[in-house]
Amino acid sequence: MSQTTATAAGVASPRRIASLALPALVVLAAEPLYVLVDTAVVGHLGRVPLAALAVGGTVLTLIAWLGTVVAYGTTGRSARRFGSGDRAAAVAEGVQASWLALGVGVLVALGMQVVGGALARTLVGGPGDVAAAAAQWLRIAALGAPGLLLAAAGNGWLRGIQDTRRPLLFVLAPNLLSALLCPLLVYPAGLGLIGSAVANAVAQTLSGGLFAAALVRERVSLRPRPRVIRQQLVLSRDLLIRGVAFQASFLSATAVAARFGAAAVGAHQIAVQLWFFTALVLDALAIAAQALIGAALGAGDDVGARALARRIALLGGACGVAFAVLIAAGAGVVPSWFSSDPGVRDQAMVAWPWFVALQPLGGVVFALDGVLIGAGDVRYLRNLTIVAALGGFLPAIWLAYGLDLGLGGIWAGLTLFVVLRLVALLLRLRSGGWAVVGAVR
Repeated sequence: MSQTTATAAGVASPRRIASLALPALVVLAAEPLYVLVDTAVVGHLGRVPLAALAVGGTVLTLIAWLGTVVAYGTTGRSARRFGSGDRAAAVAEGVQASWLALGVGVLVALGMQVVGGALARTLVGGPGDVAAAAAQWLRIAALGAPGLLLAAAGNGWLRGIQDTRRPLLFVLAPNLLSALLCPLLVYPAGLGLIGSAVANAVAQTLSGGLFAAALVRERVSLRPRPRVIRQQLVLSRDLLIRGVAFQASFLSATAVAARFGAAAVGAHQIAVQLWFFTALVLDALAIAAQALIGAALGAGDDVGARALARRIALLGGACGVAFAVLIAAGAGVVPSWFSSDPGVRDQAMVAWPWFVALQPLGGVVFALDGVLIGAGDVRYLRNLTIVAALGGFLPAIWLAYGLDLGLGGIWAGLTLFVVLRLVALLLRLRSGGWAVVGAVR
């Protein structure tokens, strides 16, 4: 075995992958857990504030999704530079990504001051107490958008240089502070719903500031480089289009489920949210793949990168099997945690076998998504997602509606979507066309 292959095999050990994936999982889970705390605090204010938080939080989730796009695009590019032995250049990628994130964040923050009211009324379906409260919450919370996106870019470049400790601290500490600050501002300080928005903005701004300070401490040039920012924009564009295809597909699935009645859409919501949760956990493995694959290709080790990709795919499948066993064992119990309605639980059992079967397939797909993002093969992922959505998922779920196939037809469509992606990803993995070596792609 050559020295480079031996090194890559060591890098690809399960312990090394876990050392990147587990901190990433904690970072991924921090924001959803904070949202749960925020919801619990605001929920005691009454129905209107809770509804307003739901509306404003949905918009903020979309902003956070933009941050994920920036983070994923940065990780692969930074990891390639790091793998080539040029740590300063890897950090420089983070500088340019941070300028991009800051610019977008400022635009979002300013934009919400102008269109926040109209957006809230559109989501609610017209003017009223909920729309007014949601607009007020959104205008204040959006002030944290620059910090939120700066933190996303920071996560990207720090993962690229395989530093998992600082992102953990820079995300957890502000979220813990905000979780303590939120009830204090909402109740003793008497700010009500506004207190929730302030706590949110403070947490995001503090987190972004910590990541920005980490860049300054690296002592690299902080000057914007438009050419690099344009390259990152192209990468982010492809990831964004891919994400839109996902969003359109799952929104359509919910719309079709609603046409089968309240019990069907309720059961679909339970199953799909659990699917998203398992995807979140498996996404941590994909993030480890991005960093390790990018570093291997940056070092010129295409043989090691291919070996690493195969190992990550097997680990993804193994995690998926573990989830499948747990979910199958919980079939008679888990749906009752979310609904006491017998009709909803019966409908959940229609989707459950598909949900279980999807876990091993999804585990491999998510892992290979991370491999190709780390390799910079994002255009292929974009095109694959569009083709699988337009040629598989969307026709299948609307056919399920036309033929009255119920929730089983919808989940059969989701399975087709995953299978199409799995086959195409395995073919791409086998071809080796993704394994392009060098500091950048």
